Amino acid sequence: MGILIINIKELLQVRESGLDKVSGADMAQLPVLQNAWLHLENNTIANFGTMDTCPTLPDARLIDATGKTVLPTWCDSHTHIVYAGNREQEFVDRINGLSYEEIANRGGGILNSAKKLNETTEDELFTQSRLRLEEVMQQGTGAVEIKSGYGLTVDGELKMLRVIKRLREAYPIAIKATFLGAHAFPKEYKENHAGYIDLIVNEMLPAIAEENLADYIDAFCETGYFSVAETERIMDAGKRYGMRAKIHVNQFTAIDGIAACVKHDAVSVDHLEILTDEDIEALKNSNTMPVALPTCSFFISIPYTPARKMLDAGLPLALATDFNPGTTPSGNMNLVVATACIKMKMTPEEAINAATINGAYAMGLSSSHGSITIGKSASVIITKPLSSYYQLPYAFGSNLIDTVIIEGNVI
Repeated sequence: MGILIINIKELLQVRESGLDKVSGADMAQLPVLQNAWLHLENNTIANFGTMDTCPTLPDARLIDATGKTVLPTWCDSHTHIVYAGNREQEFVDRINGLSYEEIANRGGGILNSAKKLNETTEDELFTQSRLRLEEVMQQGTGAVEIKSGYGLTVDGELKMLRVIKRLREAYPIAIKATFLGAHAFPKEYKENHAGYIDLIVNEMLPAIAEENLADYIDAFCETGYFSVAETERIMDAGKRYGMRAKIHVNQFTAIDGIAACVKHDAVSVDHLEILTDEDIEALKNSNTMPVALPTCSFFISIPYTPARKMLDAGLPLALATDFNPGTTPSGNMNLVVATACIKMKMTPEEAINAATINGAYAMGLSSSHGSITIGKSASVIITKPLSSYYQLPYAFGSNLIDTVIIEGNVI
């Protein structure tokens, strides 16, 4: 029967079909319809317009959005939602002065999560992870990428990816799966990097491909983790199985990883807290989307991605949560958008573009998500009454969402 939303104060991100991302100065433009209606039918956007053209649809469910803003659901292109337990103690350790590297060097960090995950059954891992997924859906996320990377063994990585597949089958939300076996070197391979990469390339990847469990491949390209050369080997291996790269890079240091990712036609490069002029030049005129993770910077007190410098250089930018147990235990995209405005000096228009249309691009969903476009997914946020959409980042501590619709389902 469909859904007809009427009397919308502001309908945001109204786009013609064919636009897959926005860059540079164009990110400051957010197309808006005032006093609008929106028709959702068969899980897609059927039509929209201003109220003077509103159709009469007696069979449709009617939602009156008087005073409210409607926008596409958030597209979160970088998460680690599937994990076991938590790392609350490390949170306290950081308060007491330990750095991310110091915590990792004494057995914390990624290896801590890997230990917990490998001790957890697949069913229990699914139960823990589904609660996180339900929470982010209620917070307005309608498309999400989820990574493996806390297994670091053949069985552990397969278990994580099977849980992601189960989540995809159980919930009406677009989910992209990324294989991140190259998240850290297990203790037994600390002095044998080539041996672990052999395990990734020769055992993990074939098994994952056989079950069709991953869309993308990732690596933590960083000093003390995976070198540029090691990351390139992993990207090459992923290509052979049809998995394009989405790479963690430039979180703590700049080691020319971005240029390598662009050369390998990575879908995205994520983190970018440290960025050089050479990195910006490498990204210009590429197909690779830079992705900033501002609530990670907030949580572990590291620099923020230099958004203004990037946008002034004409680059696109996406925003994502980095939802994970160690450095960003939150999947709230509303907080991400607000933090980007407050700490990265992005305008609300730029931040909303980064969290919708550019976020969709960063996980290969441009044709179906990220904008109010006829034929795209019927996935929208209906806010509570707002003075304007500027209130979304301004009132950063308030829950301003009234209703979330994902794939035509009211959540």
